[in-house]
Amino acid sequence: MPNESTADANETRPVLRFLTRDRTVQVPDQIAAEAPLEIRIEGRSVAVLMRTPGHDRELAAGFLVTENLVRSASDVFDISLCGVEEGHVVNVTLRDPSALDPARLTRHVFSSSSCGVCSKATIEAVRQSCPAVENDCTVTPETLLKMPAILRAHQATFDCTGGLHACALFDLDGNLEAVREDVGRHNALDKLVGQGLLGNRLPLRDHILFLSGRVSFEMMQKALAAGIPIVAAISAPTSLAVEFANESNQTLVGFVRGETMNVYAGAQRIVTPASVQ
Repeated sequence: MPNESTADANETRPVLRFLTRDRTVQVPDQIAAEAPLEIRIEGRSVAVLMRTPGHDRELAAGFLVTENLVRSASDVFDISLCGVEEGHVVNVTLRDPSALDPARLTRHVFSSSSCGVCSKATIEAVRQSCPAVENDCTVTPETLLKMPAILRAHQATFDCTGGLHACALFDLDGNLEAVREDVGRHNALDKLVGQGLLGNRLPLRDHILFLSGRVSFEMMQKALAAGIPIVAAISAPTSLAVEFANESNQTLVGFVRGETMNVYAGAQRIVTPASVQ
């Protein structure tokens, strides 16, 4: 299996640093890497993503899940780096190539690292068909409030560059299962979803997704595609994210900071220890 570490997630470049208004020094600085990744299915190019290199097989796998092109690990035969541009092209082969419906691909060919929705072909395509969450799992406020510090302690590349988003997957007891970082928040989430697919663990029903930044509509949609019932974040959700969470029976929590947080949807899943029978 190809090396999917994040060793190339940052690059060292010279910068001119101002120590005071009139005093400068040239120093090396670590910058978050950004590079294109072409995703092919059966040799056919379907997307070019701007991402942080590393965990590229997971990114491709998660992209396929959240684009509603595959549902489970059994749909995928292999995901491999390929060609002379190895490291920048991933080819996916399916167990049943005839099952591929290109019409379900909602993105145009290019997607920037800053936005996934902006490359969607139509508004109808954005609202992909995924069933609402039926899981009635619960989590305590104390568990959620511990997550920012846990996530922050595992943002290794952010420590070096200060330029990456992070997504983390926790179990209902607050145990960290995985963290992925990327210049694109939606890429970081696709990497987590892809890890779940490659590990044959989808849907991620009894899990909590925790985000380092804001919660957009697309992040809720991707969480739903992976079957995640609870999404929490350090920052704010958008109005459409809240609307989508309510429609999909997902729990959405924002501004998880210190001892406070806001529950925007699915409050029935947030319980205090005294209320747990």
